[in-house]
Formats: sequence, C-alpha cells, structure tokens
Amino acid sequence: MKLDDLLGEYYELEQQLADPDVHADPGRARSLGKRYSQLTPVIAAYRELQQVESDLEAARELAAEDRSFAEEAERLEAERERLTERLRVLLIPRDPADDKNVIMEVKAGEGGEESALFAGDLVRMYLRYAEQRGWKTEVIDATESDLGGYKDITIAFKNKGASEPGEGVWPRLKFEGGVHRVQRVPVTESQGRIHTSAAGVLVVPEAEDIEVEVHDNDLRIDVYRSSGPGGQSVNTTDSAVRITHLPTGIVVSCQNEKSQLQNKEQAMRILRARLYAEAQASADAEAAAERKSQVRTVDRSERVRTYNFPENRISDHRVGYKAYNLDQVLDGDLNGVLQALIDADTKERLEQAQS
Repeated sequence: MKLDDLLGEYYELEQQLADPDVHADPGRARSLGKRYSQLTPVIAAYRELQQVESDLEAARELAAEDRSFAEEAERLEAERERLTERLRVLLIPRDPADDKNVIMEVKAGEGGEESALFAGDLVRMYLRYAEQRGWKTEVIDATESDLGGYKDITIAFKNKGASEPGEGVWPRLKFEGGVHRVQRVPVTESQGRIHTSAAGVLVVPEAEDIEVEVHDNDLRIDVYRSSGPGGQSVNTTDSAVRITHLPTGIVVSCQNEKSQLQNKEQAMRILRARLYAEAQASADAEAAAERKSQVRTVDRSERVRTYNFPENRISDHRVGYKAYNLDQVLDGDLNGVLQALIDADTKERLEQAQS
C-alpha cells in the first residue's frame, strides 16, 4: 500500500474513533483501535522524516553562507537516511499474527533423561527472557522427568499491553520452532564423555475463539488418569484429557489441572492455536515455509540451533549466527540470536517487496 493511502486511512480512523457512536460497538472500536495503533509508528516516522528533510534543506542553504552549518547538515543527512530506512521497514506488510500471544511446546527427543534436562534448560531460558521483557507466562501443561527436566511442556507467552512493531511476543519468538541440539557431558555420564541430544520446540500464535471454528463432531475426546515422573499415577480420577481433531489428525492433551473440565478447556486452547497456525500456513506460502521449518520429529540431524557447552558456543544454522556467550543466552539473554533471525527475515521481506 502506498504511503498516501496509509495517510488517508490514518486520518479516517482518527475521525471514526472520535465518533461516540463507534464506541457503542466494542468489537468495532477494538478493531479500529488496533489498526490505528498499527499505523501510528508509520505516520510518526513519516512526519519525523518530513521535518528532518525540511531542516536539512534549511541547513544546506545556511551552510552556503556560513560553514558552521555544514556539520549540522551532515548530521541531518545521516538522520534522514536512518529515518528513510526505518520507514521502508515499517511499510513492509505485517505478519497478521504480530499482535498475538504465543503457545510454545517443548518436547524432549533423542537422548533420554539428558534430553529432558536440556528441554528444562530451554524452558528456563525462555521464561527468563520473557521476564526480562515484562511478558506474562502461563504453564498450560507439563510432564516432568525423573531428574527434574521435562518430557514435554506447553507454555503461553502473553504480551503486556500494546507493543512497538516487532517487539511483541510472536515477532520475537516465532523463529524458535525447530530442533535444538545440545552438546555437553550429561550429569548421567560417568566417563566424562560429550553427548549430543535434542529437544523440539513448536511455536504457534494463540487464536481467539472467534478465529477458529471447531465442531464437536470433529473431535474425539479421551480421558485418563494423570501421571507424574516415571509414569506413576498422581490422580485417582480420570481428569486428564486427550483431544484428537479428526479432520487434521492433530492430537493435544492436558493433565495439569485438577478437573476434567479445566483440562479440556486448556486442551481446546492448544488445539485452536494449532488449527489457526495450520490455516495460516495453508493460506500463505511464506507461513507454510515457516511451519515446515518447525519440528516434526525430534531427530538430532534436523537442527536449527546447537548449544555447545564445552566451547560456550551457540550457533543458529539458518542464518549462520555464532556467539560464545552460551551461559548468558541460557540465562535469558536471547536478543543477539533473535535479532539475527529477525534481521534476516526483514531483509528477505524487503527484497520481496521490491521485486
């Protein structure tokens, strides 16, 4: 969409949001407000660029008579280039899920107990990162291993209010899906040998009820008793729930809550997110490519990232990122590797927009 069209839409939204009748319909007011907040950074950058261009023109005219203004003109020239690039990035078509919360699943793979411990390390890494960014987190379901790791765990990451473009939960975490490989000496290894194991991460945007229609006839619901580490029963009633979506074959389960009804509600929440992601993938070729990169089988050969403990090294194999601060990354300092992925995606989308 051209900038002039966005300006016209922005001013029209301002008028609509100033109309009291619009706010009589909360749904419409929320939709208009969301679009207005999306356009605000674009319009602000455009207005700032216009002001800088005006100041630059004046500085150049003054520099012709007084050389002391030449330095100011150089500074404004650099600022104009920065704002022009920012505006180009802001004008890239947005991911429709950018404002959504995230449901993340982490599953242990090859490597037995060591893989489950590594899954626990990944979970702590993501939770610490979320804490640093002020996001809310909620453990929806979890199955712990004997040594305190996770066989599998499902977590919701929630935005805390409105966020700047590219700074929300989905834009920051959507590239985490895939197989994560670890190389280290396991706590279960008595000979001090380095082992390789893996854990899988699946990331999907959380869908609202109105966005995904699920028919009861399409569901098979099974109930069973919850189990803890080692498989022992931790509940005397059939409160755990497993839901199979028959048309797609998607299976989700939940056992963390005390009642069958609560577990069913949480499982449906995960199912809606999975179905939303499937629909997005079918409708958008770019989203389909992204989904294919996410974990299907937790195999050590299908990796997106390697965590090498002996060298304190983290490597992301999709963008060639490498850093020797693994200890800091596992403590939640994910900005470096995540920004490398975001920058690569932005560059690709810019090239697509210009082609």
